[in-house]
Parts: sequence; C-alpha cells; structure tokens
Amino acid sequence: MFDARGARWRTGGLAAVGVAALATVGFTKSSLRLPLDHRSAVGAAVAPPSPAVTRLEELSDAFASVAARVRPSVVYIVAKHSERTVAHSQRGNEPREMLPPDIAPFFKGFPGMPDGPNMPDAPHGEIASGSGFIVSPDGYILTNNHVIDGASTVTVRLLDNREFKAHVVGSDPTTDVAVVKIDAKGLTAAPLGNSDSARVGEWVLAVGNPLGEELTFTVTQGIVSAKGRSAIDLPGTSKLSIQDFIQTDAAINPGNSGGPLVNVRGEVIGINSAIESPTGYNTGYGFAVPINLARNVMQQIIANGHVSRAAIGVSVKNVTGDDAAYVGLSTIGGVLVEDFGTGNSPARDAGIKPGDVIIAIDGHPINYVGQLQEAIAFRKPGDVVAVEVARKGGERATLHVRLQSMDPEQVATAVRASDDNDESGKHASSAPLLGITIAPTDGDAAQELQLPTNVRGEIVSSVDDNSPAYGRLATPDQGGPDIILSVEGTPVPTPEALRDALQKASHTAAPDGGAPIVSMQVYNVPTKVKRFVRVRLETGK
Repeated sequence: MFDARGARWRTGGLAAVGVAALATVGFTKSSLRLPLDHRSAVGAAVAPPSPAVTRLEELSDAFASVAARVRPSVVYIVAKHSERTVAHSQRGNEPREMLPPDIAPFFKGFPGMPDGPNMPDAPHGEIASGSGFIVSPDGYILTNNHVIDGASTVTVRLLDNREFKAHVVGSDPTTDVAVVKIDAKGLTAAPLGNSDSARVGEWVLAVGNPLGEELTFTVTQGIVSAKGRSAIDLPGTSKLSIQDFIQTDAAINPGNSGGPLVNVRGEVIGINSAIESPTGYNTGYGFAVPINLARNVMQQIIANGHVSRAAIGVSVKNVTGDDAAYVGLSTIGGVLVEDFGTGNSPARDAGIKPGDVIIAIDGHPINYVGQLQEAIAFRKPGDVVAVEVARKGGERATLHVRLQSMDPEQVATAVRASDDNDESGKHASSAPLLGITIAPTDGDAAQELQLPTNVRGEIVSSVDDNSPAYGRLATPDQGGPDIILSVEGTPVPTPEALRDALQKASHTAAPDGGAPIVSMQVYNVPTKVKRFVRVRLETGK
C-alpha cells in the first residue's frame, strides 16, 4: 500500500537525472547531428524484417494485446482511515517496539512492518492506496485484505477515471483476500485462470498502481519464478494464514497489492500481495496469492459475507529429510502430524497418529502445509476425506476422516504448538485476570527458546482481543512471545504461582479507585529485552 500524498517520484527529479545521464555519455548538440555521409540513407526503403524480428514483433504484439485486455479490469483503490480506525489498526499490530530488530525484511507493504512505506498505521497514514481487479460486470472486485483492512471509506477509480464509493463485502486475513463492490453495470471483468496449471518459467504480467497516484495502471512483465512458497512470517497476519504463494520477478512495488498477475492468455492466475525487499521497493522477488485459493475465498464471501472452514484437527509442519527417511519416502515431501491440539480431533478419532506423514488427500499428493490447508479448509464440515499417511518403516495407511468446523481458538493453539521455535502452545493454561493463555518455561521450552538461565516464568501464548493485556503483552505472532517473570516483585515460575500472585494483587485497589493495576517484569524472546508492564486486572473474572 502507498499513501498517495507520500509519493517520492517527481517530474523535476527525473528530468535532472536524465540531463546528467546525457552529459555522462557525451551527448552534445553537435554530436547529435546526422553525419554527412549518412544523409543519403534518409527516406531509403527499409529491408523486410528477418524471421527472428518477425517473431519478436509477434511477441511484442501479444504482450500489448494482453495488457489492453486486462487494464480495463484493473482498479485503483484508496482506503481512508478515520482517527478511530487508525487507532484500531495500530492497536491490532502493537507492540511495535517489541518487533525484533533483526526481523527478515520480507513483505514491505504489510501492516505491522516497522518502517514500512506509507502504512495505514504509520504516522500520517490516514490514506492508503492499492489495487484490485473486477471479477463480475456488476461490480464485484477482488483485492488484498491488507489494502482495505480497517478503512472507514473505500473509493475505487476505473481506468476511464470514473470513481465509485465501494462497499466491503467481506475479507479473510488468513489468505489476505478481500471482496469489495461498487454500484456499476457493464464493467469489464478479468477472466480467472487456473493457478494450478501455471508453470515455473512462464511469462506473466503484473498490473496495478505502484507508488500510488502518479503511476496508476502500470504493466510490468516477468516470469513465474517459483510456486508453493510458504512458511514465511508475514508481519501483522495470523499464524493461521494459508500460504501457497506464486513467486514472480515481474516488478511489484507498494501500491501493486491487490492487482492481478496474468498469464499470456490474459487470465488472472494470482493476486499480487507482497515483495521481499530491504528497502520496500522491488528487488525481483514478488509474491501473489494463487487465484484458485482466492476464488474459493471470494465465492464464500459473496455467498455468506464471511469465510468458514473445515478442519481435521491436527497440528502439523513440513517434513524434514529425517522425517521422510523415517517413513520410507523417496523424496522429501508431505506434512508431519505433530499433535491434535485441544478439543475434539476427527483425525485422532479416525486413527491418525502423531508422527504420521500425510502424503495425499483423496488421492491428490500433499507436499507441504499450504497444500494440506487448501485441500481441507474449503470443504464442508461433515464431508469425509481419504487421508493417506506414511509411517515408520515404509508402512502406508489410508484413513477416512469426517471433517469438522474449524474452531479458531483450538486451531490457533494447535498451530502455535507446531512452530519450530514456539513452545508457547504446549501445556497451555489460562490466567483469566489478565485475559491470557500461558505455558510454563519447562526444560524443553527453555531449550527451544534459548532462554538464559535467569529467565524462567510463564510464556504468553495468546491474548484475548478484549482483555486489558491486549497490546501490552506480545504473543508469538505479534512480536513475541513475552515471558512473564514476576508480578509485583514476586517470581512466577509456574502457572499456579502466576495465578496466585495475580489473585493477591487483585485485592489492592488502584489509586484512582478503579480496578487493581498489576506491575509485571516481562522478557521478550526475540529482542532479549526485559521490561515492566502495568495492566489493569479483570477482577470480574
């Protein structure tokens, strides 16, 4: 996203650069004169192009035809955030100061990324802009969730400069897909292709509005660089995100978010979403949400206004070489079942065991977590799927699992437990006075998190959105985890000790006569920094 008021390109600056470049290569008025002995060639007949040139002309015409076909479907989106919604956006991404300083510079343009260019939650970020594309003649438009998230008003501008106020039909942060609608008829809808059939090396075009107002409806060209990119930490997004990105070297910059990635037939195969960049601008690594995934989300949003998902009740991660060898796989692929989270698990009931490697769903190969998520999430609860697993020594089994409706809280715990460097979902219990879920720093957790010997306490696994600790304590997917070391100077080495200390503190009224305020010493794992946090307790809990 890009704040139109913050565009850095200016005509004067470009002109100055151009003059400098001409001077460097020695262009002068006299050197640009036509040599005398070449004057006879002026107006001479041009030789017919060679076959190679003809092929290049045909290729050029093909790109121009695709661009002409797609550009009328692309829209420029301006999302305005009121003071209230900007504050909400900031609250949802706090604590910003807790983000690790060495965080990988992935995905500039996402909410929550420190120093990202012109973010909705950045100073003076009341206006943000992005892209989208029309998917139906009556005004439905696909874009990214992060383009319109928290906006109080959304405006859509068409290629012909008409502008419309848009209604947000619905959005899904876990896939970064959103649908908005404008009141218009006879629009040019972009044809949707099949992202599964896209091949690495194929030419693609990206269309959108890089850098906001000044470079709207720009077309760039590249290839599909890779498919199935996943396990990438997107700042400001949930760990429940379904990640199966298409990677491309077509130039994508802030403001391109939400625009289409199209093949040479003019079919949309992805929604441009993010870039890898240390500067926030294109360095050749762009990522797009596959259109097959986005289409499933869009259909649910249009039909129901929201997305509902099915689940099999497992916590999983991608297999390693050792996992593959252990179950007798000739190639490294599949998804390792680590646990069943909390609550009911249809997978466990069907006979799936921790340590199993899921290699196929209904006969379709599963190579990584994103594929498993897509194969399951958009089925209906109650559907039965055939899950093929590989076990120790090369044993194979096919088990039939009846899907259940996804419970976001249970799944969040399961996903957190499956993170390689996240012990916070294991042995979780609650601390109601703070509105948080915690887990102890036992020997395994301390080793996984590489904690100093003097850091022992309770890991913050999750924080209720409506709790007083929200925005004060960091969870694993929001700049943490934090570890609570002490309450009012009393060490809390166990969950029971934390609850006892909070209970004791709850009997002391705050100086202002309101609910008690507790002071806690907290250690942030990514930054390795201790700090004090003061939170007003929920004494009604």
